Amino acid sequence: MVPTVNGEHLPPVVVVGVDGSRSARVAAVWAADEAARRHATLRVVHANLWPIVHPPGGRYPAEYQRSMLDYSQRLVRESVTDASGRHPELMVTSELVTTTPIELMLAESHIAQLVVLGSRGLGGFPGLLIGSVAVAVAGHGHCPLVVVRGNGPHGSLPAKGPVVVGVSGTENDTPTLRFAFETADYRKAPLIVLHTWSDIPLDIRQCDWPQLTDQDAVAEEQRRQLAARLEGWKLEFPNVKMACEVTMDRPVPSLLQAARSAQLLVVGARGRGGFTGMVLGSTSQALLHHSPCPIAVIRNERNPSMSGQSMRTGDIVSRDAWL
Repeated sequence: MVPTVNGEHLPPVVVVGVDGSRSARVAAVWAADEAARRHATLRVVHANLWPIVHPPGGRYPAEYQRSMLDYSQRLVRESVTDASGRHPELMVTSELVTTTPIELMLAESHIAQLVVLGSRGLGGFPGLLIGSVAVAVAGHGHCPLVVVRGNGPHGSLPAKGPVVVGVSGTENDTPTLRFAFETADYRKAPLIVLHTWSDIPLDIRQCDWPQLTDQDAVAEEQRRQLAARLEGWKLEFPNVKMACEVTMDRPVPSLLQAARSAQLLVVGARGRGGFTGMVLGSTSQALLHHSPCPIAVIRNERNPSMSGQSMRTGDIVSRDAWL
């Protein structure tokens, strides 16, 4: 999960995208705390759209563009100040780039150990629980993504509880498990490894149909196999208190239930049912929309290396000009 350039590991960086929304401000606080735990640099970035977005029939007046640039610089500066005040020892950098938010965050994912976003930006509609930028980065980014959501009455973030990770029982679980164990280790939190199974393709359990398998026997065998697969992880992370849970259910309701008391939910971008060409599975998409706590989505693919050239497609407006 450590990004590289020409085969050399890059210093750890947690990137957070800000846009002035309340959701982004909460995400910036979460990202600052996580960067401090990981002994990583926090990088605050913002996409300045106004020079490339035009109203019908012309351009926005120069004075209006200047005022929007001032606003963008101020909100990035405030995020940097908040992070530095919260963690004085934390190294914080920032960048303001003229590009689209999706292009910016995908470019940043090449150099980041972790990308953090709020659950909904300024353009979010009431009832829409996830923004288009987060969906795009979850499906196409090059590092783990965390979408920060709160489960309190005012969106407060859970400070306690376990890290919950959903596993599919396939080789796709390896990067997901590594992120979950590392995060539980950083946070000194217990880890719950959750696996679901079903002997029927559709939810017809409420019907009076005969059982197709001995469910208790299958569940016990699933637990045995899961415990065996986790032995190596337990040796690598001896300080993590781990529990295994196997349920006969669909993944989404089981994980949502477990996430109610969790401080972080971790899932793979694609599970055992993923089709070739799909970048985001149905389970991870559903959980992105409905998770009651911050959720990390881990992709199985990462470019083994990248060239020394910048991946950014936009123009840098300012970089650490206020530090």
